[in-house]
Amino acid sequence: MGSGFAIYFIIWWVTLFAVLPFGVKSQLEAGEVSPGSDPGAPAVMRFFRVMAINSVIAGLVFVGVYYFVLPQLP
Repeated sequence: MGSGFAIYFIIWWVTLFAVLPFGVKSQLEAGEVSPGSDPGAPAVMRFFRVMAINSVIAGLVFVGVYYFVLPQLP
């Protein structure tokens, strides 16, 4: 049980970096650059949406790893 959680945790962090750029619109693209900020910074950060999408994708990858990879290990 503990090793399964550890594997899910690692998969979750790896997929986070793949999911972060999905649907991000920069301040420059939005045409509203805040003074003192980088023009490439996100105009709107959808934190909970990113976390939910990431958790679903990580869960699907974990199920694949659990059923297809782990049973083949000695």
